[in-house]
Amino acid sequence: MRIVRLILLAATLASLSSAAHAQGRPAPKDALLYFIWPQNGATIKGGFWCRFGLRNMGVTHAGDDFQNSGHHHLLLDVTEPLDPKEPIPQDKNHLHFGAGQTETRLELPPGKHTLQLVLGDAKHYLFDPPIMSEKITVNIR
Repeated sequence: MRIVRLILLAATLASLSSAAHAQGRPAPKDALLYFIWPQNGATIKGGFWCRFGLRNMGVTHAGDDFQNSGHHHLLLDVTEPLDPKEPIPQDKNHLHFGAGQTETRLELPPGKHTLQLVLGDAKHYLFDPPIMSEKITVNIR
């Protein structure tokens, strides 16, 4: 009976360890996520190409668990902070680029909009520390 308890304890500890590693994957301190285009404050007529830049890390597909790599997420008009204990949401304001894309064509309604890039790990969790671009504002005519 004691052996069974030890096996159960070992299995429980192993599962806790893997759950902890699924979130908050370490990131290089010099990683930089940024917008190539548009620039902060740009006034744009109609649709536009949004291009993502990443320095000192690699871009890969969602699900690919390579060290120092992740995939892009674009936050549109998001005001609430992301929960580091939860995967990055996927909805009309949280766009996922799990195929390793580094650009997208956006069609936003006229008005002022905020954009922010976030790099997610293989399972869509934030890195530790989070790798995020500065939030920029664009005006759509």
